[in-house]
Parts: sequence; C-alpha cells; structure tokens
Amino acid sequence: MVLGFGLGVWNPIAPGFCSVQSVPGGGVNVANLLKEEAERLAIMKWKSALAMAAGLAVTAPAVVPAEEIQGPMREFRGVWVATVANIDWPSRPGLPTETQQAEAIAILDRMEELNMNAVVFQIRPMCDAFYDSPYEPWSHYLTGEQGKAPEPFYDPLEFWVEESHKRGMELHTWFNPYRARHSGARNVTLSPDHIQNTNPELLVELADGHLWMIPTEQAVQDWSIRVVMDVVERYDIDAVHFDDYFYPYASYNNNVDFPDDDSWQAYLDGGGTMTRSDWRRNGVNVFMERLYTEIKEAKPHVKFGLSPFGIWRPGYPRQIQGLDQYEALFADAKLWLNEGWVDYYTPQLYWPIRLVPQSFPVLLGWWQEENTHNRNMWPGIGTHTLDATNPTRVHSYDDIVSNIMVTRGIVGENPGHVHFSMRWFQNPRHTGLGEKLLEAAYAEPALVPPSPWLGDTPPDPPRVEVERDDESIHISWAPAMGSKPFRYVVYTEQDNRWSYEILNRNETSYTAPLSRRSREIITSGQGLEVTEVEGEEVRVGRIAVTAVDRLGNESRQVLHNIP
Repeated sequence: MVLGFGLGVWNPIAPGFCSVQSVPGGGVNVANLLKEEAERLAIMKWKSALAMAAGLAVTAPAVVPAEEIQGPMREFRGVWVATVANIDWPSRPGLPTETQQAEAIAILDRMEELNMNAVVFQIRPMCDAFYDSPYEPWSHYLTGEQGKAPEPFYDPLEFWVEESHKRGMELHTWFNPYRARHSGARNVTLSPDHIQNTNPELLVELADGHLWMIPTEQAVQDWSIRVVMDVVERYDIDAVHFDDYFYPYASYNNNVDFPDDDSWQAYLDGGGTMTRSDWRRNGVNVFMERLYTEIKEAKPHVKFGLSPFGIWRPGYPRQIQGLDQYEALFADAKLWLNEGWVDYYTPQLYWPIRLVPQSFPVLLGWWQEENTHNRNMWPGIGTHTLDATNPTRVHSYDDIVSNIMVTRGIVGENPGHVHFSMRWFQNPRHTGLGEKLLEAAYAEPALVPPSPWLGDTPPDPPRVEVERDDESIHISWAPAMGSKPFRYVVYTEQDNRWSYEILNRNETSYTAPLSRRSREIITSGQGLEVTEVEGEEVRVGRIAVTAVDRLGNESRQVLHNIP
C-alpha cells in the first residue's frame, strides 16, 4: 500500500497495515522500507541479531562488499537527561558527590550498552546551574540548597562532558531560557543571587507558582545569552539545546493571558505598532537569531538545537489538530527552521504512527518539507508515555521502534531522534525496552551524522602500524600531526567483505582474529526474513583505520594488506 510519505504502517495490535491520510511530498512504501532496512542491517552486522521493526523479524550481520567499503551507519541517538524535579539525575537533591557521580556513570554506561551516542543534559532548569556559574546560583536539585556548591566540590558539567566524550558520546547542554522557578519548587528558598532577588523587575509570577522571565525585555535577552555564552566559551560542549518552553503553557496561569502588561504598555508608549502577539513572537525571534550568531562567532563547531512542540499550527498539514504554539507559546518554530537559525531540529512528536490528528509520520514529513536549509532533523520520541493508558500516546516498545524506522525512511540520509527521557531506560518495569532496541533499531553502533554547513573538511587519516602472529592481527595507530579525532573506525576485510568497529578517542589499538568463518546471507519470506549461515574459515586480507572529527567528518580509508 503506497500512501503519502509511506504511511502504510504495521500495526502490532491488529495485524496488517493501517493507513493515515496522505500529504504532499511523494510516497514511500513502508513495507519496502522495512524490507530494505532488514537487508541493510544484514549486510552491516557480523553477529546475528533478531530485529523487531514494527512487528517484522530481521537478522543483522555487519559486512559489506569490498569493492564498496561502506562507512558506519549514521544516526543521532540521543536521550534527554532532565534535572528539573530530579526526573533523571540526580535521584534526589543533596546526595554526596561520589553518589552523584556513580549515578551519572550508570546512566552513561547504560547508554553505551544501548549503542546511543548523544546525551542532552539539562544544566539550567530555573535560572540556576548544574555547573560552576559566575552568574547564577547552584541548583537546589543538585545540592538540596540553592546556591550551595557540591561537597566535596566538583563541577558536574565538566564531569559529564569528560565521561561522555570518553564513551564517544556528544554532550549537548540543555538550557531553559526563560523559566526562573518551577511550580514544584515554590517552597524552595531562592538564593540571594537568584534573579528573583537581584532583578525582580524582569520576572512575573504565574498562578501555579512558576516564575517566568519576560521574553520581550532586552535585559532578559542579554541575561540569558550571557549565561549560555559563558558555557559555550568555558566548556568543551558539543551543542546548546532548548526545548519547548518559550512563553508558558496557558494552564500554568489558569488560562489567563501572560501578565506582561507593563512591558506591553511601555512598548506602545514608545511608538510600537505590532500586535501584542507579534510583539511577543518578535522578542523570541530576535533572541534566537542573536544566540545562533553568537555561538557561531565564538565556536563554529558547537551546534544549536531546538526541540519545539511538535505541532506548529493546527491544519499544518491539513489533518493535524492540537495546540497552536504560534499563538499559545508565541513560538514561530517554522520561521526558525526556515531561516536556518539551528543546526538540528527535534520537534516533540510524542504520538504513535496510528494516530491521525497528531500523526508522527505526517508531522515529521511536514517539518522535513519546511527544512529549507537542510539542517539535521532528529525528532523527539515520547518514550516517557510507555505506561500511559491514553491511546493517543506511545505505549509499546513496537511504537518506539516503528517511530525510529519511519524516521529513517522520511528523513533519509543522516536520520536521528531523541528519547524523553533517560529514566525509562533504567526503569525496572521496562528492562525489555533496551533489549528491544538492541534487537532492532540499535543492533549496530552508529556515528553522529555530520553537519557540513559547519565544516566538511575530513581529518587526515591516522598513522597505522600492523603486526600479526599465527592467530591475530594487532593494529595500533596515532592521530595525524595536529589532529584531534573524536572517534576511530577500524575496518577488516574477510572473504571479499568488510566489517567495522567504532572506537573512542582514547582507544589506539585493536586486535582482530586472523581468520573468521565466512558468512552467507539468505533471505526468505519475500525478503523480509534475513538470516546468515557460516561457511569456510577465511583469513582477513586487508584492514583500514579512519579518524572521525567533532563534526562527524571521516578521513579517507588507507588500506593495509595483511601478509
């Protein structure tokens, strides 16, 4: 069944394919998409892995023909680590430093086990800091007392950056640009150097206890940009990340309009002519453009990513219903993407494929059509709704795998996604979630896709030495002069096919068996079931080692014959 964007999707509840309305942009047959994905995985993985991709079984060994040495899979596999209200880390405020660090290591080790490659770490939940900031106080969620440093002292952001990079993962710093107090923290004593106590004129209080900065105020824009740029300049981060909190959701103020009357009146008294809605949106737009420009001027390789609410406006595309963020949050998320003020976009598409009014593939297809600067499109996946009884939410492992597979089909080259949030990969009720992903979507490791508009010059290949004995090949290497690779890829050829391993920046040697049994790929069931069988023992004939830089560019492959 061919529908717009290939929206014939396997339904794990009722066998068969369920359709949603087609939208402009061409058709992709999802059955063929899943078949091609199965065959690609079969070619790219040595070890067998049973993959359930929306109900279809696939086995995946990682090898490719020698005449076409295909590089590793490219896919952004991120997860949000939320610190507000201690959602993901630390498990509660005030833990000793060693306990906080142990919990962080457990998160990163689990991510590494699952072949993830990026962590989106919240460091400013409410005008406070999970790092040693000269401008804002230490977070209550970290130490139990706002303004109090960790004991014994350490800088959590430095720790997370270093430990993430050790594992070959990117570290994206997640800021809330305007929230100054969460409703759940209304009884927390704010530090004397918190903005509520130093500059209360820049804030308003909402009915539910939130404190919110006034986005149209120039001093607010200056404040938040100063905070973000301090982190960009002082830490070895890979990206700055904002989520969907621009103006607050109406429910935070009992559905009463945002209380910025004084600022609005000052604008009118100064001769302003915009409507109030346009004035609010313009304040956010100016902030976004300015921040993107300043990040690139300071460190061009640091990415800027946004994760807006998943619907721009109802009716875009036609079948879509839901919140109008353009009017409710005063967030013109379409404009920011159209203008290229981002390096990656993560619209929060927390809905299953089968839901027509908020269809995951229909919305993703629309956002991709609006991606006129060809930035990376990595949607947010609602992993946090697994326990929801509401049928409009993602609620099964198959839903998550299907969202990932459909993203690969719609985005095409350089796909990706971000899970909300990490706690669901450590939840005892959902131990099968990680295993499901390893069987299917994450059966092989992946490199983060490149961002060629930030730089596309590949690094020089590393200097490689190869030794062999009767049983093994010993490969060692060093980076080229002046080069600082982020990761390495080791390729080995056997039986005219290539396999690969992705290694981290501190790994500079690799031992491979001199010979392996050959593999044959056998398909059945109209090509949807792919298995491998062992053949004769065959020696490794050639190897190559490549370097991958911070922007995902891979060096050329220099082949070495094995005598």
